[in-house]
Amino acid sequence: QVQLAESGGGLVQAGGSLRLSCAASGRTFSRYTMSWFRQAPGKEREFVGTINWSGDTTSYADSVKGRFTISRDNTKNTVYVQMNSLKPEDTAVYYCAARDEFAISVWKQQYTYWGQGTQVTVTS
Repeated sequence: QVQLAESGGGLVQAGGSLRLSCAASGRTFSRYTMSWFRQAPGKEREFVGTINWSGDTTSYADSVKGRFTISRDNTKNTVYVQMNSLKPEDTAVYYCAARDEFAISVWKQQYTYWGQGTQVTVTS
């Protein structure tokens, strides 16, 4: 069982930056693939990016590629997403998710554990 807790959301102007954190409970964090998803009002939850268990493989949605960077610190049971050059269309609730598989995945249905989410609002 893994419990996830996101933090770091807030209000930022377009062009600004935020770093979200996701702290995980449990002793087996290092074997989990971790991902970030987001959900804007009235829209489906969508994939943002993912990182494998060791941190040496990442993948991103085209909409955030080159602006967002996911990293993890297995000694702290934490995964991060650094978000730069934020745009109003990045406004959403951001969720971290975990799956107990070594292979990365972009499909939300393949993630077992979810955090409660943190709001990111980007103003123009």
